[in-house]
Amino acid sequence: MKQVTDKKLEKYFDVTGRALKKVKINTNVKINIKEAAEDFLDMAKRYYSDAKHFRDKGDYVTAFAALNYAHGWLDAGARIGLFDVDHDSELFTVD
Repeated sequence: MKQVTDKKLEKYFDVTGRALKKVKINTNVKINIKEAAEDFLDMAKRYYSDAKHFRDKGDYVTAFAALNYAHGWLDAGARIGLFDVDHDSELFTVD
């Protein structure tokens, strides 16, 4: 698939919309920064790998979505300070 169909777009709107409604701020969080950073990086690498897989299958839409998920994990990690990205505001939403 090389174009975004209404069905595919609605799927992503639905998933993200439901996720936004479900999210609650956790004020009792205890976090191991190193483990969290490793987890964020692992998720980014997995989605990047998935993107290659979908691209190779010709499913460009899902590959594009997976790339955005991968970068989202990296960007979120940089934004909350899990990753040192040297103030690179071209690749990340920092500073």
